[in-house]
Amino acid sequence: MKVIMHDGSVQELTFEDEEGRGALRHTASHILAQAVKRLYPETKLAIGPSIKDGFYYDFDRENPFSDEELEAIEKEMKKITKENLKLERFTLDRSEAIALMEEKGEPYKVELINDLPEDAELSFFKQGDFVDLCAGPHVTYTSAVKAFKLTSVAGAYWRGNEKNKMLTRIYGTAFSNKSDLEEYLNRLEEAKKRDHRKLGRELGLFMMRDEGPGFPFFLPNGMILRNKLIDYWRDIHTKAGYVEVSTPIMLNRALWETSGHWDHYKENMYTTQIDETDFAVKPMNCPGGMLVYKSEPRSYRDLPMRVGELGLVHRHEKSGQLHGLMRVRCFTQDDAHIFMTKEQITDEIKGVVKLIDEVYNLFGFKYHVELSTKPENSIGSDEDWEVATNGLKAALDEMGLPYVINEGDGAFYGPKIDFHLEDSIGRTWQCGTIQLDFQLPMRFEAEYMGADGQKHQPIMIHRVVFGSIERFIGILIEHFAGKFPAWLAPTQVKLLPITDRNNEYTDAIIERMNALGIRCMADKRQEKTGFKIREAQLSKVPYMLVIGDKEQEEGTVAVRRRDSQATETMNIDDFIALLLDEINNKR
Repeated sequence: MKVIMHDGSVQELTFEDEEGRGALRHTASHILAQAVKRLYPETKLAIGPSIKDGFYYDFDRENPFSDEELEAIEKEMKKITKENLKLERFTLDRSEAIALMEEKGEPYKVELINDLPEDAELSFFKQGDFVDLCAGPHVTYTSAVKAFKLTSVAGAYWRGNEKNKMLTRIYGTAFSNKSDLEEYLNRLEEAKKRDHRKLGRELGLFMMRDEGPGFPFFLPNGMILRNKLIDYWRDIHTKAGYVEVSTPIMLNRALWETSGHWDHYKENMYTTQIDETDFAVKPMNCPGGMLVYKSEPRSYRDLPMRVGELGLVHRHEKSGQLHGLMRVRCFTQDDAHIFMTKEQITDEIKGVVKLIDEVYNLFGFKYHVELSTKPENSIGSDEDWEVATNGLKAALDEMGLPYVINEGDGAFYGPKIDFHLEDSIGRTWQCGTIQLDFQLPMRFEAEYMGADGQKHQPIMIHRVVFGSIERFIGILIEHFAGKFPAWLAPTQVKLLPITDRNNEYTDAIIERMNALGIRCMADKRQEKTGFKIREAQLSKVPYMLVIGDKEQEEGTVAVRRRDSQATETMNIDDFIALLLDEINNKR
């Protein structure tokens, strides 16, 4: 397909090209805006970009769009694509551009023009009777947008500022063919079924309350899941030579000034005063970790020093950005800080990569790796950056791990490796991170005594594996659709006695399982067995044991697995051995 680029040139691109995909979806957003203006001419236009999986357009309208109106808009969009309207780019000077937008009654466009630099080129795109202020890119004809769907309506503040007016945002997606669109929509439907907020309620894992927006409450089942993850985290870190610390949740202003957060991150921090001194609730664990390192003299013999912390941090997120466990205002970061010499960089990075690989493989995640290098606003010497970047590259190369280089996308204080995991329905999540930092040890004047008898500054690694416990739980809920492996499941076995005569045998099994640490419960209600099985399946319990007179007489159980219609009769000892093997080996 032909694409009109930002500079007005035309290039031949495909939907597989990122720019081609973006151009097609950007054009779809203009088709959406044109349809809205045809049907509801009083509506004011804001902005309408392409985004990762589609596009959106923000509108100023007295009442949000209803489902019926969304259908009418989509129908009108189909008409516009069939009209095969040509997209034409043109430019105007500032006064002409403002006059055009004022004539069309588009105050948001006028505001955008006024906020652009004096020397900015003001480009517009025209398709039929519709004109929009836009830099592009776009495809050359509306007929190229062959497959699209409007997916949802939401509120959005103008320019993302909660002090501005709330607009109506219509989301959609577009593809170059109908089969790809259908596949994507099927994935969307599957994602809705797996929504961690819905499953979190149904499975009694967590809740959100208006009394604490963005502050999750973990319920009994959720605490089991959370604690099992933490037990696993502690186990693998102990084996990898980490020690664990806990630093205070609140520290004074002087610390945050030293770390740089008071000047550069204060708007995201919760602050208060104690004894007439400014304090902040920690948004991250690193500065407290520096105080732990400095708590006693260090020698090169102490390095590398691997220090883990499951630290509860608080960050002020805008209310419109909060989303279940994925975007919260307080979360437990599975931090670790490694203090080391320059010579130890490569080996320590390899150790962290192996740890992250072990975790992601356990949960069945595929992943890809990105290495981000020195950005323009970096601090520190070129020599330090070269040593740090080469250390990360060497570790990845020696492990034979494929990676993509993101030039200039590192943190301002050091290069980093990011792990993007892929879940069971193909979505990607950025979780694990390894960041090299020369700057925080320098700010805190951290030192160690070298073999040469001189004081040296250690290099610091910041790294997370889960990212945050809360968000990782949200990802796991959706990845497994609530059907957790037995070692994580809040209830591992549900026993279903057929009659009251079987209760005593049931209780004896429960007592034995409890003694072995198996999480089990019985459903002794006088309901039909089929009904109780269906309820257990809805609760996503891995195993159901049906117990009748025959099983009681023979010392067996009728075993039914979560996703199976078949029932297998097993000796109770054999079943317990099978289950314990599955739990202990985290199958």
